[in-house]
Amino acid sequence: MSSKNKTTATTDEAKHTLVPKLRFPEFRGGEGWEYAPLGKLLMKSPDYGVNAAAVPFTERLPQYLRITDISEDGTYLSAKKVSVDLEPKDEIYLEEGDIVLARTGASVGKSYRYRKADGRLVFAGFLIRVKPNPKRLVSTYLANFLTTEQYWKWVAATSARSGQPGINSVEYSALPIPLPTEFPEQQKIADCLSSVDELIAVQAQKVDALKTHKKGLMQQLFPREGETQPRLRFPEFQNAGKWEEQHLGDYFDPIRNGFVGTATPYYTTSDGIRYLQGRNIKQGRIEADNLIFITSEFHNRQRKSHLKTGDILMVQSGHVGECAVIGPDFVGANCHALVILTPKRKLSSDFFAHYFYSPIGKLAIFQITTGNTIKHILASELKTLPVLVPDLSEQQRIASCLSSLDTLITAEDQKLEALKTHKKGLMQQLFPSTDEVRA
Repeated sequence: MSSKNKTTATTDEAKHTLVPKLRFPEFRGGEGWEYAPLGKLLMKSPDYGVNAAAVPFTERLPQYLRITDISEDGTYLSAKKVSVDLEPKDEIYLEEGDIVLARTGASVGKSYRYRKADGRLVFAGFLIRVKPNPKRLVSTYLANFLTTEQYWKWVAATSARSGQPGINSVEYSALPIPLPTEFPEQQKIADCLSSVDELIAVQAQKVDALKTHKKGLMQQLFPREGETQPRLRFPEFQNAGKWEEQHLGDYFDPIRNGFVGTATPYYTTSDGIRYLQGRNIKQGRIEADNLIFITSEFHNRQRKSHLKTGDILMVQSGHVGECAVIGPDFVGANCHALVILTPKRKLSSDFFAHYFYSPIGKLAIFQITTGNTIKHILASELKTLPVLVPDLSEQQRIASCLSSLDTLITAEDQKLEALKTHKKGLMQQLFPSTDEVRA
């Protein structure tokens, strides 16, 4: 080959050298990465799980892993364990380092890396198992790659071949995996991301512990079914006696529906009036990430659904009973298909919002809920809903306690989301894509 041809070949190769945006110091300036098909990096060909129905969990039968037992972030949901009626042979169990992939339906592409701490698991037939060869592919490296945007683009393209999305074992074997030429670099990336995962897990446990604490506190601070006072009271209310039983309409009037109808023609840009819907009310808070705005003209015609400080908004269809208090930020906003509860006497709206998330409050809402597939409640039914209420000072004390706990949970949850965002950004830097080549 002439020197001219050699120069041209070298230049062409350089144009196609795959490199990540971020590399650890000891690997900077090293060789470019390459893609390898997943099937070449495994101990054996991908295999399918067992085709059998789940049965109630029992210690004498294998524990069963189905697609529905895998969370969106790839962890095992152990709250509702099930078993499978099979002879417990070693070869049907998952082993440390195994990864299973969903092969069909809306969950296609979802993955889970097995951990011994999850117990001995047998995986179902709608999952495909891959066994990374530890000399060529680090299991945690692969597990992290399976959460990247690059991977999900491949899933979307590969699974769209028919009406029912699906990826079979042969197609998964062809999945291109970006790999550094030096195995230690792959291990370094896996170790780095595993360390971040450990931080995320610790923070998630902290959030879960706070939520569990709040749930237990709610069971104590509000009366139980058939009782007229809570089992836990603040010292200054120890001898205050029974809570008063009244109807919700005795505390809130009017209890009315927000606008019911089609407002789509009146949607406008963010300089319009905020328009709250059921999707904006979650766990006692107003989530403004996906707000809709309406024109001032339409808003002014719907005066009955204008919102004031202290109003409680309650979801009346779907996730019935979800509620939030209108604070200064949303005074003057409008709402659609929500029940508006306006206080008619001096009371703590925050107390009532917490009340509807307590066991006794949820039970009361459940008893007036109608519908099979989609649940509904009516404003008229809420007016006659029986509630147990203490005097104003105890309302405020309970609301203050639970709101402070909510503030703490929100702060810790934000830390958790920040860690997840950090990891996502880190992965975008550590894993190269075909768009990232070194010239």
